Amino acid sequence: MPPLHIGLLGAGGIARAHLPGWLELGARVSVHTQDGSGEKLAGEYAELGHDVTAVPTLDDLLADCRAVDICTPTPTHRELALAAVAAGKHVVCEKPLALTVPDAEEIAAAADAAGVRLHPAHVVRYFPAYAAMRDAVVRGELGPLAVLRFTRGGARPQWAPWFGDPTQSGGVIMDLMVHDIDIARWVAGDVVRVHAHTRGSERATGAPADVVTATAVLTHASGAISHVSGLWGLPDQQFRTTFRIAGADGLLRHDSTAVPGFRITAQGVRAANEGIPSSPMTESPYLTELREFAASWDDGAVRPRVSARDGTEAVRIARAAVESSRTGRAVELRPLGTETGEAVR
Repeated sequence: MPPLHIGLLGAGGIARAHLPGWLELGARVSVHTQDGSGEKLAGEYAELGHDVTAVPTLDDLLADCRAVDICTPTPTHRELALAAVAAGKHVVCEKPLALTVPDAEEIAAAADAAGVRLHPAHVVRYFPAYAAMRDAVVRGELGPLAVLRFTRGGARPQWAPWFGDPTQSGGVIMDLMVHDIDIARWVAGDVVRVHAHTRGSERATGAPADVVTATAVLTHASGAISHVSGLWGLPDQQFRTTFRIAGADGLLRHDSTAVPGFRITAQGVRAANEGIPSSPMTESPYLTELREFAASWDDGAVRPRVSARDGTEAVRIARAAVESSRTGRAVELRPLGTETGEAVR
């Protein structure tokens, strides 16, 4: 792999999860943030002898790097991704790719037109338990799938105010459950119907009891049904994920709290509960993800397990779930490629 120069946008928890992966791959990293926090992050790593520097403007970052890694709040993704694509850079963008389907499609279309790679960073596909589960399904070990159940929950994010504004974060469905929405589609195929319900106020009031739960029922074109549940809980809520995949010939299940190697890590000094799920029993799934992305830039035979279309479809299904939760009605989704990908009212 040729020498890498990565432009990292953001200095929060996800940026701190991605940065060690880029350094492990031998990259030189330039960091830019609007609030200046990139200087602190770069300084921490520079003191350890790593080639990480802060740059004052987005133009400075785009002038020299080969690819841009967007680890900023969700409402900034569209503008930053389009700027990077216009500069001819490959783009890694944290989930969700955008807040709306038109924005996600615009980013994907721009990248395709520019001939650059767009990598939605749906990292759960790289966690060993989920990857192994999907491999078992592909091998046919479970037979035709029937019912899939996914849960994901932890303390409500309070370290940045934008999480508490659903117009910016998309709420618990778009910010948290989009992980398992993506996995459900990856495993069971395209989704044609969504029915969802949310309980609790997604707009933060500052009270510790601001607990939010949501459930989405996804009907796949295959006839399989996925139940996806999410929780933003109390400050002491233990982070936990589970899945249970039932097919005609077998059952697979996983519970993160039952895996001895599962833990929550914090990169540097972080605010309370700003932890990143990881497993010391294998290499970081963030490293696995970034290595695969970077390898595809020079080798057309390398096809990352997450595509631009995957990122767009995750947004589409999540937006349908948000709408269903708001209206109380199921949302039918057009088959892929028939229209713009918007939900049928």
